[in-house]
Amino acid sequence: MTSTLAPATAADRAALPHDGGAPYRRTRVFALPEARWAAVATVFFLLALPLQLTGAPAWAWGPLYALTYAAGGWEPGWAGLRALREKTLDVDLLMVVAALGAAAIGQAMDGALLIVIFATSGALEALATARTADSVRGLLDLAPATATRVDADGGETSVPVEGLVVGDTILVRPGERVGADGRVLDGASDVDQATITGEPLPVAKEKGDEVFAGTLNGTGALRVRVERDASDTVIARIVRLVEEASRTKAPTQLFIEKVEQRYSLGMVAATLAVFLVPLAFGANLTGSLLRAMTFMIVASPCAVVLATMPPLLSAMANAGRHGVLVKSAVVMERLGQVGAVAFDKTGTLTEGTPRVTDIRPVTGSGLDAGQLLILAAAAEHSSEHPLGRAVVDAARERGLALPVAEDFASTPGIGVRATVEGRVVAVGAPARLLGEAADADSAQTEVLAGELEDGGRTAVLVTVDGAPAGVLGIADRLRPDAAAAVAALTSLTGTPPLLLTGDNPRAAAHLAAEVGIEDVRAGLLPEHKVNAVRELEAAGRRAMVVGDGVNDAPALAVAHTGVAMGRAGSDLALETADAVIVRDELATVPTVVSLSHRARSLVVQNLVIAGVFIAGLVVWDLVGHLPLPLGVAGHEGSTVIVGLNGLRLLREAAWKRAAE
Repeated sequence: MTSTLAPATAADRAALPHDGGAPYRRTRVFALPEARWAAVATVFFLLALPLQLTGAPAWAWGPLYALTYAAGGWEPGWAGLRALREKTLDVDLLMVVAALGAAAIGQAMDGALLIVIFATSGALEALATARTADSVRGLLDLAPATATRVDADGGETSVPVEGLVVGDTILVRPGERVGADGRVLDGASDVDQATITGEPLPVAKEKGDEVFAGTLNGTGALRVRVERDASDTVIARIVRLVEEASRTKAPTQLFIEKVEQRYSLGMVAATLAVFLVPLAFGANLTGSLLRAMTFMIVASPCAVVLATMPPLLSAMANAGRHGVLVKSAVVMERLGQVGAVAFDKTGTLTEGTPRVTDIRPVTGSGLDAGQLLILAAAAEHSSEHPLGRAVVDAARERGLALPVAEDFASTPGIGVRATVEGRVVAVGAPARLLGEAADADSAQTEVLAGELEDGGRTAVLVTVDGAPAGVLGIADRLRPDAAAAVAALTSLTGTPPLLLTGDNPRAAAHLAAEVGIEDVRAGLLPEHKVNAVRELEAAGRRAMVVGDGVNDAPALAVAHTGVAMGRAGSDLALETADAVIVRDELATVPTVVSLSHRARSLVVQNLVIAGVFIAGLVVWDLVGHLPLPLGVAGHEGSTVIVGLNGLRLLREAAWKRAAE
């Protein structure tokens, strides 16, 4: 697959599946052959196991185990044979051989269990890959399929967006999505571009301002000059960045998988030697084969694999109970390797919903805070703008009764105007409304607005009958646990986190000061966030990115570990991330990192235990005569010990200790 993303044609979009109005259909679990075969193998195993344990004859459960081997083992076995053709030997084939060897010496259940574990892990990996691909394709629906092109004679023609060329002029009507990256030639409107920049509020656009494909136009009409081809829009670059990161990101493996090639070759060579050397000196064929099979069982990496998995799986389960979905054991291990953290702002460190934080009447207006809010909320009652909704919500939260507003009018880029109880009330941008207001209180109003904006808030002016009446401060509220999470991650990683946001520098700096972040990078597009993460990686620090939006997805994909906020997170962010904070509780991020540290410590303990058992049993088998039942018991006993050791992380106390 090449790295060039062609623009989606009408046929491409028509081929994209839709389901119940969703932008794309998520891959179903059993649509994947790996999942179907893993399920079949599991069913046969669960049918055979109780029959064997209850003493049923071998003819009753033997065929069921055979079907388990066939269903779950043929795919990894075939993959292992393909690897052999390329002169490599992997654990998949080794596990299948070990499972068959176990069956050959009467341990059919052990081999079948190993087959089920490997088949299930392969199915989960295939599902995660497919879901991410679905989400990337779903991004194509963010940009409209067609755009209204304005011809030279003023006529309007609906054309596919891929037919637009640089220099064309398009008309974007109220409520439509922008069809191309370009610059406004005429008109004014508020454009919601959260998908691109992550900004919490729509941005006023007028002549000369840049707009992006896929962003949502507000109540005004815009004429836009196209400045980029459809294949080079910001939204197309987001798709391309995620695809490239998913393909080129170096695979991170569990510890045992890092040495699988050497271990596999060594084990195969040793097993053959244990079988052939005694034969060369005249030993009995059956005895040599039995000793070789015993050697394969006691030396197989099954115990090491299972010694690695229980601590990580237990940590995953414990994290899941507390609202953190960690997608795999590999991710659980990677969380403990993080050396730097990068946060998104809107929807991550903040709640992503604008709220009224300040109500400041102008001296001499004759209004108190409650009266000012009533007038502003009454005028904004019919508005669809997020700032207007924030003003109305503030009045409702305070239990204020709103009078009926008449003659409502909304002017894009300026604000709203309505008649409330016989007075003309206007609510909007101070810079625009002050030009229409009386001059007496303009200086005081400018001071109030400046103080609010310096504090990282959006200032909204309220005028009554043309005179300034007061200023409202509106801001995206900081999550209550944000500062504590930043401090805890600084302690865990030894490096202060940084802030990567598309929001304006003043708002970003104010919020960063509140949570204790010094390294602030604002006004970023998605590719800029990716570059920042790559800088951290190039400096030798494994980066974790915490975000929630489409604009964060490329950085989540390229980071060592990506963590998405679950409640407000976009589909692409949720699928691209390695872990999801289901309840948006930032305090769980440092806790799960700490839990990963503990899991990694237990993995080391378990590998030592498993290694001691394997070494002891192998030496016994080679130097003396290890009875097969004793070898199996020792092998299974080591598995039980390390399994129980790993299960300690399932306890509630483990989470509490990690949270300390």
